[in-house]
Amino acid sequence: MKTTILSLLAALSLGTALNAADLGGVTLKVGSDTTSPPMEFIDPATGAIVGFDVDVVNAICEKINCKAEFVTTGWDGIFTALQEGQFDLVASGVSITEERQQVMDFTEPYIVNGQAILVRTADAALTVEDFKSGKKLSAQANTTDAATAEEIAGKENVQAYDTFNGSVLALRNGDVDGVVINGANAAAYEAEFAGELVVTIRDLKADPLGLVFQKGDERVAAFNEGLAAIKADGTLDALIAKYWTAE
Repeated sequence: MKTTILSLLAALSLGTALNAADLGGVTLKVGSDTTSPPMEFIDPATGAIVGFDVDVVNAICEKINCKAEFVTTGWDGIFTALQEGQFDLVASGVSITEERQQVMDFTEPYIVNGQAILVRTADAALTVEDFKSGKKLSAQANTTDAATAEEIAGKENVQAYDTFNGSVLALRNGDVDGVVINGANAAAYEAEFAGELVVTIRDLKADPLGLVFQKGDERVAAFNEGLAAIKADGTLDALIAKYWTAE
């Protein structure tokens, strides 16, 4: 019986592969705020847009016959640009929230990301309770990070910036005491500012991340199929290991 079930599952998997979605080789423009290593960033040596999200989208496109052309777009206004048709989808470490789902469509999650707080090394002993008691936080505006910062410290103790780099600069300048950061980005910023900044508070909240399309875009189903394929064949696990081997 066990052998029969395994054979049936194998046959179903083969059938799915043979009937995989095919987007006909179309080139899709992908909006991304390319200032968030290792999710997406500009390679200083080549000027190319690289990162985990880039690799995930490219891997999905290999499964469903499409090509991705990444377009650098500031986070502030990225969803408006999507609605205006400036690109076909957004891949930029976007958290799936109920509010966003009302106006946009998401793929299934491709990774779950825990939020953290980045502080100056001299303040490594700070706790969440310290931030609840008057310490100041910063975050990138219009993100779930900013929402979490306000929940912890109160809106009056949070400074929001258009870019994440602005939030980090505020921390380095002593304008705030911590930055709420996606845990996926934490190691990159610790490495960049080694000895100056450190992440000591982790896993505040867990955010599922998805690729974003205009409401009603039929290509979401194809991308979900491609995503399921790279999960099943180990490609997604290999990409996670590539970028977060030390985690």
